[in-house]
Amino acid sequence: MELDACYGSKPSRKRKSPEENENVTSFSMDDLNQDLLERVLSWLPTSTYFRLSTVCKRWKSVANSASFKLACSQIPSRDPWFLMVDHHLNHSIIFDSAEKSWIELNYPPLLQQNTSCDYMPVAASGGLVCFRNVSGNFIICNPVTGSCHEIPPLDPTPENESIHAIVMNNTCSNHQQSYKIVLVFGELPKLSFKVYDSSANRWEEDVSLSRKVDEESMEIESNDDAAVYFLSKAGTVVATNMQRSPSKQYSSVITCKDGEEIAYFLSSSGIIVACNLTRGSFSEYPRLLPAFSEYSIDVVECRGEILVIVLSEFLESASLRVWRFDQEKGSWHQIAAMPPAISHEFYGKKVDINCVGAGDHIFICLNSAELFSYVLCDLDTNEWVDLPKCSMNGEAVEFMSAFSFEPRIEASV
Repeated sequence: MELDACYGSKPSRKRKSPEENENVTSFSMDDLNQDLLERVLSWLPTSTYFRLSTVCKRWKSVANSASFKLACSQIPSRDPWFLMVDHHLNHSIIFDSAEKSWIELNYPPLLQQNTSCDYMPVAASGGLVCFRNVSGNFIICNPVTGSCHEIPPLDPTPENESIHAIVMNNTCSNHQQSYKIVLVFGELPKLSFKVYDSSANRWEEDVSLSRKVDEESMEIESNDDAAVYFLSKAGTVVATNMQRSPSKQYSSVITCKDGEEIAYFLSSSGIIVACNLTRGSFSEYPRLLPAFSEYSIDVVECRGEILVIVLSEFLESASLRVWRFDQEKGSWHQIAAMPPAISHEFYGKKVDINCVGAGDHIFICLNSAELFSYVLCDLDTNEWVDLPKCSMNGEAVEFMSAFSFEPRIEASV
């Protein structure tokens, strides 16, 4: 098979003279030894992995080769895939950002065996996605390969404790890949966190978080009993407790900077809480909007920092903006905004947003009783692209939220 044919590239528009064509040496993939073949194929988009076994026997052996997975692990990064979450949670639909297309994957076998347990994605990192059921059990899955691992149950289980955040983080030590799952639970101001370490296959002891109260603290009034209003998924205005779609009720992210791991989550009153897992402390960010405002809010991680997305209504129009917190000035600064001509469509429709970050992009699911839409924001260019709807059996599918992960066949559970 020719290399160009393998990549599916288009023929060059530049015409070549007969003399030039005579000097071109034809090159076949069959001429490569196994090691070079695996290295070349490792650079293909991950979506081609599902087609390797259908090309020929040799390529089928590559798809199942441990050395091919090793070659894939050397690729620095992959364009993100977005695992879409709908109301049924019984199949896996992906948006491939590289090919701008929808992919339906086989539902992981272990999750198929537990369909009655209603496993729902709650976190993702690297090439893995973390699922949790109503009983509090966790399963880690590689959506590309379908491989799964059931995590040991929590012992002891945090009884009568509210879980605020579930975050996942990949680590590398001595060339060995592993991952951690972090739960942040308790009632403000008494918070604790618990860590599962895949390298030890066990949950560690609870660690208490102390409130940061020095002069540089971002602590503010956090009276959760105040009458604060938010938009629910159903499009109604509710007070005090922020109602999120089930898949994002633990809406949280984790960042790693200067050797410190910090988990961020939204409190019930919409305040962003930062939990420094390395120092064992937490603090609260200033509120973005006045307490008595109607808005939908979410938090994402992009390029190693926390960003907040807010959809609000003001002066008979709706605006969707992205904010970054300036640590030196102690205030929020807008870094991107959806063009008013686009965001005005959401005015008066009680739209709920659920967002996820991936590199320089933010994937936004917008839902209400009247509409649903998916938008990809490029932070570098401030470009906002309305993604095509996903159709199944001739009907557009509505998704509540999405989780971003790198499609890596070598990611081990």
